[in-house]
Amino acid sequence: MQNTVKDRKLLNIELGRVTPEEYRMLPESGRVVVLDNIRSVYNVGSAFRTCDAFRVDKIYLCGICALPPSAEIRKTALGAEESVAWEHYEDTLSAVRELRSQGYTVVSVEQTVHSVPLDTFRPDSWDSSRGTGKKYALVFGNEVDGVGQEVVDASDFSLEIPQFGTKHSLNVAVSIGVVLWHFSANAPAKQENHPHGNG
Repeated sequence: MQNTVKDRKLLNIELGRVTPEEYRMLPESGRVVVLDNIRSVYNVGSAFRTCDAFRVDKIYLCGICALPPSAEIRKTALGAEESVAWEHYEDTLSAVRELRSQGYTVVSVEQTVHSVPLDTFRPDSWDSSRGTGKKYALVFGNEVDGVGQEVVDASDFSLEIPQFGTKHSLNVAVSIGVVLWHFSANAPAKQENHPHGNG
């Protein structure tokens, strides 16, 4: 059946996006991302852009991850490194231990013996005004080695993105998008309920 409704692309001004300053003033989403020794500067930049889209509170750049300010990061982040807060840790394990001490549930996105398939997992929402629900720290690993075993050991559990082709893994930037979309769709933070982002 042919679609008879005329459609058109929205203009950027119609999308209702917040400014970087307004972004930083939004209620906490209860989600942070930990990058475990990501070697590609462009993957780091893509992580910033995706984290901005899904209202991540902060990115922890660990080990060899490139750090802003960086022209290469900006190429793929498109300025999202100015909206999403970030912090650098020399080693990922220290970041994970600190986040656990702050009450975060630490989740390694990795293929493990006991990993939970992402499509079967339903995250809890976080209400920053009441301090109720769960806060999640999502750990994504190196492009070759994945999440370090010591970080997996220190995590509460692991999530795995089901795959059905010949390859063993997805690009880390793609994985970040898939997982954050799942969290956003199943446990939306405040102001995530509008299709154009201004709800």
